[in-house]
Amino acid sequence: MSNKNTAFYQNKKQYTFDFSGQETSSDGGFSLLYKLARRSKLIKAFSEQVPDRRDPELITYSVEELIMQRVMLLACGYEDCNDVDYLREDPLLKALMDNGLCSQPTLSRLENSLNMGAVYRLAEWWVDRYVASLPTDKEYVIIDVDCTDDPTHGDQQGSLFHGYYWQWMLNELFYIDGETGQIILPVLRPGNVHSNKWNDRFLRVIARKIRQRFGDIQIIVRADGGFSCPGFYEVVEEQDLDFCIGLTSNPRLKAAVRKSYDRVNKHYGQKGARHQKFVGPFSYQADSWDNPQQVYAKIESTGKGMNLRFIVSNFADDDAEELYKDFYVQRGEASENRIKEVKNMCFSDRLSCHRFSANFFRLMLSCLAYELLRNLRGLIRKTAHAKAWAWSVQSIRLYLLKVAAQVHETVRRIHIRFSRAFSQQNLFREVMMQC
Repeated sequence: MSNKNTAFYQNKKQYTFDFSGQETSSDGGFSLLYKLARRSKLIKAFSEQVPDRRDPELITYSVEELIMQRVMLLACGYEDCNDVDYLREDPLLKALMDNGLCSQPTLSRLENSLNMGAVYRLAEWWVDRYVASLPTDKEYVIIDVDCTDDPTHGDQQGSLFHGYYWQWMLNELFYIDGETGQIILPVLRPGNVHSNKWNDRFLRVIARKIRQRFGDIQIIVRADGGFSCPGFYEVVEEQDLDFCIGLTSNPRLKAAVRKSYDRVNKHYGQKGARHQKFVGPFSYQADSWDNPQQVYAKIESTGKGMNLRFIVSNFADDDAEELYKDFYVQRGEASENRIKEVKNMCFSDRLSCHRFSANFFRLMLSCLAYELLRNLRGLIRKTAHAKAWAWSVQSIRLYLLKVAAQVHETVRRIHIRFSRAFSQQNLFREVMMQC
């Protein structure tokens, strides 16, 4: 008989607990992710690019097994290598992983085994993977470029103080497909760099690789004002790119739309009314630019004040309002929200290794976890469960992966038993059968 303990009393009822139940995993969705990872061969392809300098006679876990464990744990919400210490007795993980879970030191040694040369080769793999994934009849691609801060609290290499964010940090740069949300390339940079640091270099590589496969395909770049610099426009002309990016306001730009701004302010702004007016295109050339560009302005009375925004684009004869509303601002959902998922839900902000190359590798592991969950979201959208189509990474994890499961193992079969109260069992079944 089990030794029952009293937790509390409520409505004259005694609530007790003990630890006599069957072994249960709290992450039944591991089975779904594991099948998806094997089918997509995403982790296998990535692992083949990671050098392994260990003595083969002393190896228990292959590089693929180690990366599979790390990425699966990230996808299920376990952000740190230390978490394996709490999961080693999980019955489902033990059943899925032939060798069981490795130790935290083993994972840490893997993360710190790569030098910058190996990391750069992995970066090239990311671009090659994206180009290979594009359908052969693709007529255009949209590349969203954006960066985000990663606050640091230790002695990481590259951790520097950034005056805009007013913190010690690393800087993460992302190239993302503006239609699918697929990560084209993740880049880690020192904390004090400007947004456009190294952008021209990586954008040139991405454009060249796309051109090598598709020739004259239309490549469109979309970014905020931090990426508007002479180097960017040089790449645009060299690679024949189309673009629509933000432009930082300055006195010359303000003077160009002064009359329109004053009218909106007089008729709407001073009365606390909401109104938008779009102006452009008009020609503008910064002193550092080689050629003039087409600039568009959004003049907005927000009801609480005036807001003035500029974008610059080489699209031919485009309406200012359509260009801003129907194309430029779409980067919020297409890339900014995707970066939030990588950073906050796949834990790319947990770059706590000392070596810069190790943290760069960690960033890529978080991106692999995101890509795995993005593929899962694609399968969800093929079902009739419309409410689940808009789920974020966190919602997918909470509603589909964090489900209790019992594991019954025999010589010839491993049976996973989920609760009959699992609210998403029909969706789970459909997605599992699609993998």
